[in-house]
Amino acid sequence: MEESTRHTCLRLELGEKEEEEESSNGRDVIFIKGTWFDNHFSLSITDGSLAWICNEWIARCQRGQNNGISRFTEYIVTAERYLGFQQPGSVYTDTDMDTAFFMLSWTFEKQGMKLEWRWKCQPSSNNKQTTAEILDFLMDANIRLSEEVVRKTQSFERLRAEAEKCLAQSEKFNNEKREFESAVYAKFVGVLNSKKAKLRELRDQLSKHGVKSPQDEDDESTDRTEIMGGSEDEISNEEPPKSLPSSSKSSPAAKGQKRKTRK
Repeated sequence: MEESTRHTCLRLELGEKEEEEESSNGRDVIFIKGTWFDNHFSLSITDGSLAWICNEWIARCQRGQNNGISRFTEYIVTAERYLGFQQPGSVYTDTDMDTAFFMLSWTFEKQGMKLEWRWKCQPSSNNKQTTAEILDFLMDANIRLSEEVVRKTQSFERLRAEAEKCLAQSEKFNNEKREFESAVYAKFVGVLNSKKAKLRELRDQLSKHGVKSPQDEDDESTDRTEIMGGSEDEISNEEPPKSLPSSSKSSPAAKGQKRKTRK
């Protein structure tokens, strides 16, 4: 399994130094190029004139437990985080220990505690070459970013042109739809009005020839029904019907009366 490799380059603004610790060259900004692997990493540092290097391997990473890091992988991840991107709230400083070494330190918080890392960096054997390598990396990264910006810009322009084209087509379709609906509605209204006029003409012709239209016949049948039915007052004023003659057979009570008369 191949080991993953990551590259970073940080323009690091250093915190203010105490007066007694200020060096003669007064470094305020340094550039740190990092090459990060799964179990080690290397740093190249320059301030524009001087350069330093720092190599960290597994054995030294494992010793990072003394700095509050439990595993060397977490050690590398934390180092890449703080040296790949300048973290707000962290104080970065550099201290010249002597003429041979330079100490890079920064602060961070872990589990509510404020910790500080200090790394001893060795002077580069060739300041000019180390600085040139960092500048070349920055130039290559800038070229890649510029090309990416150009591609993104061209893609954005194409998408915008396509969007404007789709918008124009949508407006065209909406206008055509409104025109079509208006024309169809006008034709429908014209046909409906002509049908109504034709029906009125036919009804007038029937009236002239004395032929009643179905609508007139319905009106007359309704009037006739009302006359035959009469009102409730007329029905109540009519004489009640006469009693019907009784049947030939006598009721039991009448038979009893006849028998009493014979006695």
